[in-house]
Amino acid sequence: MSDPTLLEGPVVQTRGLTKRFGGQNVLDGIDLTVPRGSVFGFLGPNGSGKTTTIRILLGLATATSGEVEVLGRSIPKHLPEVLPRVGALVEGPGFYPFLSGRANLHRLDAADRFVDPSTRRARTDRALERVGLSQAADKKVGAYSLGMKQRLGIANALLTHRDLIVLDEPTNGLDPQGTREVRHLVHSLTAEGTTVFVSSHLLAEVEQICSHVAVLRAGRLVAQGSLSELRDAGQTRVEVLTPDPDGCLAVLTRLGLLPQRSTPVHYTPHAGIEAVSAPLPDQIAPHTIVAALVAAGVRVTGFTVDQMGLEELFVALTGEGFDVVQ
Repeated sequence: MSDPTLLEGPVVQTRGLTKRFGGQNVLDGIDLTVPRGSVFGFLGPNGSGKTTTIRILLGLATATSGEVEVLGRSIPKHLPEVLPRVGALVEGPGFYPFLSGRANLHRLDAADRFVDPSTRRARTDRALERVGLSQAADKKVGAYSLGMKQRLGIANALLTHRDLIVLDEPTNGLDPQGTREVRHLVHSLTAEGTTVFVSSHLLAEVEQICSHVAVLRAGRLVAQGSLSELRDAGQTRVEVLTPDPDGCLAVLTRLGLLPQRSTPVHYTPHAGIEAVSAPLPDQIAPHTIVAALVAAGVRVTGFTVDQMGLEELFVALTGEGFDVVQ
């Protein structure tokens, strides 16, 4: 039976979390809040500090300064109370290659003094089934593909009910079908009341499975909130396709915009037609821009008003690109 105090408030809360290696801040004053029941995407380029944060949350590393709470309890002080309620796959799974998948899970489960040994086989079989490894359960792990090992690592995190599941790059090495299975698995976990914390550098993965997101850049938290809030924070832009780009730049500048030549987003223009884009201030109506361009004799062959997508927003936040496809 879970301690009810472990089931109140945010699942993860950090205040001023800082980690230094030598004279360098790997994490710099992170204030992170993971709502209960969410699928929380922890997003950032490789090397931004995601895995270091996870290791601190799980007691695998210590913070230089700051406060960390998991399931309402201070970490690392209350790790013995918290860890039995947390499942994790961090930095890839590690298993005995000469044992089968089922035997590996049995050994790992036997090391957990908080579980009932009499239900071990049933729980192991259920976990293997949930990750699609029932048919390969008795095959030696040394013969598993990277994707199968990744699934086995997730199965280990699911051997018993958890209030929090932490998955570090869970679709690493998976084919598209395996990725879809992990996505469905995550949604089934939240339906059971489990909070899922997913660290990833794959934007498409985060968009499809997460309800909330935090974005790291070089050890600093640069954005945090629900996915819809981050989408709403994206800047609106106008894009003009025209054979008169110089005239278009002049008109948009005169209207108070900050235009620049750009690569077309929505069209493949014909030769001689270029794209000009600019952020759109709230006080300027799009139709006034078109009217001003026409009045100035600027020929307009295409005009689009678009909200900045998540990919563009995250690039703007981090200064780096993200992998957006599997």
